[in-house]
Amino acid sequence: MEIEDAKLAAELMDGHHRVIPIVSGDDEPSEEEVIPEVLPILTLRSSVLFPGAITPITVGREKSIMLVRAVNQEGGMLGAVLQRESEVDDPMPNDMYKVGTAARIIKILEMPNGNLTVILNGLQKIEVHEYVATTPYLKATVSALRDTSPEPSNIEFDALVDSIRETALSIINISPSMPKEAAFAIKNIDSKRGIINFICSNMELTDEDRQALLEAPGLLARSRKLLEILIREQQLAELKNQIQERVKQEIDKQQRDYYLQQQMRTIQDELGEGADADIDRLREAAAKKQWPKEVAATFEKEVLKLERMNPAVAEYTVQITYLELLLDLPWDVVTEDNPQLASAREQLDADHFGLEEVKERILEHLAVLKLKGDMKSPILCLYGPPGVGKTSLGKSVAAALWRKFGRVSLGGLHDESEIRGHRRTYIGAMPGRIIQTIKRCGSSNPVIILDEVDKLTVSNHGDPSSALLEVLDPEQNTTFHDNYIDMEYDLSKVLFIATANNIQNIAPALRDRMEMINIPGYLIEEKVHIALDHLLKKQCEAHGLTPEQLTLSAEVVEQIISGYTREAGVRTLDKMLAKLARARAKQIAFEESYEAAMTIAEVERILGMPKFLNEQYEVSGMVGVVTGLAWTEVGGDILYIESCLTPGKGNLNLTGNLGTVMKESATIAYEWVKAHHQELGIDPEQFEKQDVNIHVPEGAIPKDGPSAGITMVTSIASTFTGRQIKDRIAMTGETSLRGRVLPVGGIKEKILAAKRAGITELILSEDNRKDIAEIKADYLEGLTFHYVRTNDEVLALALL
Repeated sequence: MEIEDAKLAAELMDGHHRVIPIVSGDDEPSEEEVIPEVLPILTLRSSVLFPGAITPITVGREKSIMLVRAVNQEGGMLGAVLQRESEVDDPMPNDMYKVGTAARIIKILEMPNGNLTVILNGLQKIEVHEYVATTPYLKATVSALRDTSPEPSNIEFDALVDSIRETALSIINISPSMPKEAAFAIKNIDSKRGIINFICSNMELTDEDRQALLEAPGLLARSRKLLEILIREQQLAELKNQIQERVKQEIDKQQRDYYLQQQMRTIQDELGEGADADIDRLREAAAKKQWPKEVAATFEKEVLKLERMNPAVAEYTVQITYLELLLDLPWDVVTEDNPQLASAREQLDADHFGLEEVKERILEHLAVLKLKGDMKSPILCLYGPPGVGKTSLGKSVAAALWRKFGRVSLGGLHDESEIRGHRRTYIGAMPGRIIQTIKRCGSSNPVIILDEVDKLTVSNHGDPSSALLEVLDPEQNTTFHDNYIDMEYDLSKVLFIATANNIQNIAPALRDRMEMINIPGYLIEEKVHIALDHLLKKQCEAHGLTPEQLTLSAEVVEQIISGYTREAGVRTLDKMLAKLARARAKQIAFEESYEAAMTIAEVERILGMPKFLNEQYEVSGMVGVVTGLAWTEVGGDILYIESCLTPGKGNLNLTGNLGTVMKESATIAYEWVKAHHQELGIDPEQFEKQDVNIHVPEGAIPKDGPSAGITMVTSIASTFTGRQIKDRIAMTGETSLRGRVLPVGGIKEKILAAKRAGITELILSEDNRKDIAEIKADYLEGLTFHYVRTNDEVLALALL
């Protein structure tokens, strides 16, 4: 016995061992023990004693030690009851649960630290009624609570016990903290009561769960509660294992990666390709660079930072990328400009027809460079309708100047960082588009096209147009700051050419920093010249044709322009010529017979019937129908203002999908005619008995603007007076209630439209005379202009 006690004491003192309690093998509790009415109460901090279990309890409090020694000396019983809060050192009756277990002391072991280990044999569940003493230790009146057992034929109880056994074994199997010996004990306990109480005593449960199991009324209720708790613990243990397994795999992968990185680094060092080789390569390249001293100092500072980095970390690659960008940028590298002004002019004329204002501005810049040797590059903005050659002009300018060419598309751009770059603290940071384009060009004085500058958008990521202010301001762009390179870069040598369709969409501050150059639409004669000298040659080359295999006469090209295109530029015309080239390529490939010169009939066979009718004047000798002139995004156009009178109450009815400004112009025109009825010879009663209906044809197309003001005045006056409109006359101008004729825009486009339609006389505001002076005389041939200041002058010219 002494040897066994010594072994038991050694196991109890060893923190890595756990005593497996012994349980009774009977399903029915012993009735031999009689529970006294008053029992000393042993307070338990964090353990619950179950009936039939033999469990070691560590006792360290002075009251508990006195109780254990007194009970052991008398050979009596004690009540083991759990206290509600384990932190309370001297629990009072209110700190105790009401249900515990009566027990006998089997053995007391003296521990080296002065504590006692008491081996208790749980006898029967008890209920604590009233505490009769608190000193020297707690005593209370108790009564026995018998655990009722289910009938032997209870199938549910059998199933519960089997499930409890399987679940407990599963928890022991997956939980590393549970002793595997417990599985052996569970498999060899035959008593259903014993297996339930054994598992309740030994599974890793909270004190609250153990107390709830002890208080369960009978074995059936206890087994149900125990199975519920075990299933929860099983799920928790499985989840812990999954988390630990994932963490272990991640740690293993990190260790593996680190190991491989170290091996790779060793191999690279042996081959001369490691981190030291990267740093040597960067310093060698930096020694050959021509860059400002500030940049050289920053580069060396960043290289020193790189030397202190571990090549295995992600920041190492980011730092390498940043330093390589600094090396790739052409800090002081510039290309030599073309000194031959005549050859530059020839280059510009060969690539583009017309566009004289742009060409003159470029040649002026070259002339100053030739005389002075150095100057800030101009910042131009070419605006006009689509397809007139704004973007392609950039390449031509670069070729004429002998400079590199870059293009930045700004259409739909909504992030300020696209211009200024991202800070290197962000993952995936990049320099802005301006710096990227300069890097691609390889020189600090390229020609850069800022395409579609009017289509920038504002979002929660900032305003890109505000970021462009620094780029396009000659006073600021010498020290342009990109967030990625985090240094100043000189953009003053870059020739920026912005393009736009509608300058109203450009921020005023940005528009103020650029030289605005209008590129209007082309005349039909100009388009014919462009098609024959440029577009046809391009399409023949693109489709593998020689110039002799496809030829077009000027008349055929003019028919294509008027019948198949409606545009200010030549983009659609280019598509039509491409279609003709494909048809000719097909004829040659299939070895069909053909004539090199295409006829109008052959063009109609390939392109189909003409899609547009010629805009010809067709309202000769009519009353109330006046020809107006309109500006559209694809050029000028003519439109008719029609009016008539119907019986009514003097209302003004407007139709034709008119905008707010155009409706207001109609109201002003009507009110002016009413106010001047005497001069016009109109009976005032007509305004009260008749409604005026004004219609602008092509109602599906929205129309707006003030330029139809005098046209509406003329139409209304003609309708009320019955006077016909002069033949082949058109007009454009805004009117006021005082009868003043105000200037309007888009004059060149409107004149081209009038000339195409066969108009011979035009009425314009006197203030538009300056616009006519800027137009080539060739465009004005065959047209007579009348400049007016009042509506009276308009009516005197337009009404017969």
